[in-house]
Amino acid sequence: MTLTITASAPFTPLPETADARVRGTQPTRFAGLDGLRALAVLGVVLYHLFPGFLPGGFIGVDVFFVISGFLITSLLVRERTSSGRVDLRQFWIRRGRRLVPALVAVTLACATAAAFVGESVLTGIGRQLLGAATFSSNWLDIASDSSYFSRDTPELFRNLWSLAVEEQFYVVWPLLLLAVLVIRHWGVRVALVSAIAIASALEMAVLYTSGGDATRVYFGSDTHSFGLAVGAVLALVVGRMKPVDLDAGESGMQWFVRRLLPGVGVAALVALAGAAWLLHDDSAVTYRGGLAVVSVLAALAIWAAVSPGSRLGRSLDAAPLTFVGLRSYGIYLWHWPVFVLVTGVVALPGISGPTWETGMLALGITAVAALLSFRFIETPIRRLGVREALRRIVLQTGASKRARGVAIGAVALTAALVAGTVTAVAIAPQRTDAQAFIERGQHALAKPGPDAAGPEHPPTPRGAPDPHPVATGDQIMAIGDSVMLASAPSLQEAFPGIRIDAVVSRQMRAAPAIVQAAKDAGDLRPVVLIGLGTNGSIAESTLDELQRIAGPGHQFVFVTVQAPRGWTDGVNAQLDSFAGAHQKSVALAEWKSAIAPHLDLLADDHIHPGDRGGRIYAHVVDDALHRLAERSPLKPYTVWGRGGPRPQ
Repeated sequence: MTLTITASAPFTPLPETADARVRGTQPTRFAGLDGLRALAVLGVVLYHLFPGFLPGGFIGVDVFFVISGFLITSLLVRERTSSGRVDLRQFWIRRGRRLVPALVAVTLACATAAAFVGESVLTGIGRQLLGAATFSSNWLDIASDSSYFSRDTPELFRNLWSLAVEEQFYVVWPLLLLAVLVIRHWGVRVALVSAIAIASALEMAVLYTSGGDATRVYFGSDTHSFGLAVGAVLALVVGRMKPVDLDAGESGMQWFVRRLLPGVGVAALVALAGAAWLLHDDSAVTYRGGLAVVSVLAALAIWAAVSPGSRLGRSLDAAPLTFVGLRSYGIYLWHWPVFVLVTGVVALPGISGPTWETGMLALGITAVAALLSFRFIETPIRRLGVREALRRIVLQTGASKRARGVAIGAVALTAALVAGTVTAVAIAPQRTDAQAFIERGQHALAKPGPDAAGPEHPPTPRGAPDPHPVATGDQIMAIGDSVMLASAPSLQEAFPGIRIDAVVSRQMRAAPAIVQAAKDAGDLRPVVLIGLGTNGSIAESTLDELQRIAGPGHQFVFVTVQAPRGWTDGVNAQLDSFAGAHQKSVALAEWKSAIAPHLDLLADDHIHPGDRGGRIYAHVVDDALHRLAERSPLKPYTVWGRGGPRPQ
C-alpha cells in the first residue's frame, strides 16, 4: 500500500501526490492538519507582531513540531510497509524542494532591504545567512549568545532557528526510525520513541536556569525535540489502529477513539488556547514541563482530527483555515524579518514602535509576500522540481515578447537581490552600539570589586547620625535588564558596593523569584532598585508581590522606562500609580523624563545608554533615594542576618 500525504510538515507547503507516490495506492489526506497549522502560525505571528497581545503564542512552534513528527513518521512508515524500503535520497530531495526555494527568496529580499535600512538590522547578518544556508541557525545563535527573547536587539532572521531544528530532524530521524522499525514488537517501538521525547523534555527542564535567558534550551535540537518525538509516537499509534469490526466488537483502544477521543480533542484545543494566553517566555513552568504538555495536547488534537469521520477534522478543514494553512510556511518565513525591517524604519525619535500600526503594516506586507511566494515560487518548484521549472521558463521566453520581458525582469531582479545581499554582508557591523554598551556593563560586573558588608561586617556608624540617611551602595540590591546592564559602570561608581543582578531580556515577572531567593539566602538588602519594563508590560499584582516578599523595613526604587515600544507608557503609568500609593516605601527614578532631552546619549535603538547616559541613569536613582530618605529614613545602623537586614 502507498501513501501520499497532502498535508504538510511544519513550516513547509503541502506535499503533492507525486512527491510521496508509492505504486498501487490512492492519495491519502489527513483531515484538519491545515487548520491546525493555520491556528499555530496565527499564534506565532500575534506573539511576534503584537508583543503582549498573546503572551504564549510562541507555543505555535511546538504545535508545528508535533505535526511534523506525525506526518514525516507516517510517510516513512507507510513507504517502508508498502515497499519494504525507504528511498532516503528522494525523501531528502522532496524536503529540499519544500524548504529551499522560499527560503532563498526571503533571505535575498530581506537582506537587500536591510542594506538600505541601516546597521541596526544588519548586525550579525553574515552569521544569520550562513545559518540559513546550512540549516544550523539554532546552534550558531547559541554559540554567539544571541537571545531569541530579546526585544532590544532583534535579529533579522531570528525565526529561522525552528527551520534549522526541522531540517536536522529530517536528516537524522529517518535513519533512527529505520533502526526502530527493525524491532518487531510494536510496544517496544513506542516505548523507545517515547523515551526520546521524555529525555529531551527532561534535558530542557534540567538545563533551564530560573530567571535567566532560555535561548539555549529553547533553540537546542537536543532540548527541544520532544514535540517531534511526540508526533512520531502518535504516528506509530495511529498506524497501528484498525477499523472497527462491528461483529467482533470494539477493542479498548477503538472504544477510546470512537467514544472519548472526539471530546478529548476539543478539550485539547481549548487547553492549547489557554496555554497560548497563560504561558510566558520567561516563566520557569514553560520550560519545566509546560512545552512538553503543549506537545501532548497538540498530539491529542491531531489524533482527534485525523480519526475517520471526525467532526473536529471537518471543522478545522474550513476554507479560511485551509487557505492560511497551505501558505503558513511563507507566512512564517516572512513575518519576522518584515517586522524587524518595518520597526527599524519607523523606530525614530518621537515614534513609539513597535505599535499596533507597525504590526498591521508588517502583517500586510507578510500576507502579500507569502501569497506571491506560494504562487510563483513554492508551487511550481514543488510540482515540477527546480530543473523542470527553469526549463519551462526558458521555453516560455520565446513564446512572446511579454514572456521574454517577464523572464528578463526575473533574472535582473534575482541578480539585484544577490548583489544587495552581498552588499549587506560587506557593510554589516560586527556589533551594534547597544551591544557594545551592554558588553561594557557585563565586563564591569564581572570585575571583582567591593561588595556589601556581610554578617561579619556590619556598617560602622561615623559621627552623629544623619536625620535623613540616604542608602549607600552596600545597602542596595539592583535587579534589572539590559538598560541597567549598560548603566552598571555608572551605578558602581555612584554607589560603591551596590549589588547588581541584570541580564538581557529580563521582564518584571522574574523579579519576585529573585527577591525571594535573596531573602531565603539572608542576603536581601534594605533597598531594592528595580529597572525592568523595557521588554514587556507589567502587572500591579507583581509589584504587590515584590513588596509582600520583601516585608516591612524594605524600600523600593523603580526606574521608569525609555524605549520605543508600545507598552512603555503603560509600564510607566503603572509604576507611577504604585509609587503614589506607597510613598513611604516606594520612589520613582525618573529615567524617561531625564533622558528625553538627551536621546543622543543613547544607542541607535534609543534604549541603551552609553557612558554619559549611564551617569544620568545613576543620577536619577540617587535623586529617588534622597526623596525616599526624606519620607521614610533608613535606620542608621544595620545588622545583617538570615532574612536580610534588621533595624537595630
